[in-house]
Amino acid sequence: MAHLHFAGRWVMVTGASSGLGYEMALQLATLHKAHLILVARRADKLEALKQTIAQAAPDSQVKTVTADLSRLEDIDRCVAVALEEDNLYGAILNAGITYFGEHLELDWLQFEQMLQTNVSGMVRMTQQLATYFERNKKEGGLMIVSSMAAVLPTPYQAAYSGTKGFMLNFITALSHELQNKRFSMTVYLPGGMVTEMTDNDKFSPLKRWLMPVAEAARQGLSAFRRRKRTHVPGATNRLGAYLSGIIPKRIIIGGMARTYGKALKG
Repeated sequence: MAHLHFAGRWVMVTGASSGLGYEMALQLATLHKAHLILVARRADKLEALKQTIAQAAPDSQVKTVTADLSRLEDIDRCVAVALEEDNLYGAILNAGITYFGEHLELDWLQFEQMLQTNVSGMVRMTQQLATYFERNKKEGGLMIVSSMAAVLPTPYQAAYSGTKGFMLNFITALSHELQNKRFSMTVYLPGGMVTEMTDNDKFSPLKRWLMPVAEAARQGLSAFRRRKRTHVPGATNRLGAYLSGIIPKRIIIGGMARTYGKALKG
């Protein structure tokens, strides 16, 4: 299957107001010459990114959609915008919510919002987008941003790990059901990154393990373009994913629990 080529094509990026989504959108415009549909909850951040892209990549057209992807009506509205001109080429579903702390202290409403965004929202959007490409035999691709936590369940991020594991299993299974050979599905599994999500005191002891977000975005877009089914960026992360298959996970997860526990307690 030929690689994806984004130049002059429309690509939707969710969670585009900060972090990995912001950087992927910027690189898609400046390096790949794509047109963009940017989705996030914060309208001011989206507008600022649109202006940045207008200056850095004036040939890239940009649409913005302010939406909360834990709400089904907002998800449906985003998809309607993406498909209204019948020219969508790709989508990166990056929007997500995390929690770093003891699970027994996680507020139930906060957990439900995480579940609705990371799982229910992702499934609903994936189902509609995959249907569009499958039924119309359109060329393109869909990339879901999961996490290394899907491969190595992370203590003190138990609920988050569960949602990311669902993403990996769901997309991997679904990709084998589809018949359109011109459409690909990729699961991206980055480890920790230097983003707004990790910019707090809890993550300070872990900063040396975090990947620069620009590099994580570059590797993610490369995997998406090459239509890889799954991709883990960074040699250390790939080693961890490899070792998880030959070393009992209880040993690895036990070590992670000690590291994260110390970080959480400062």
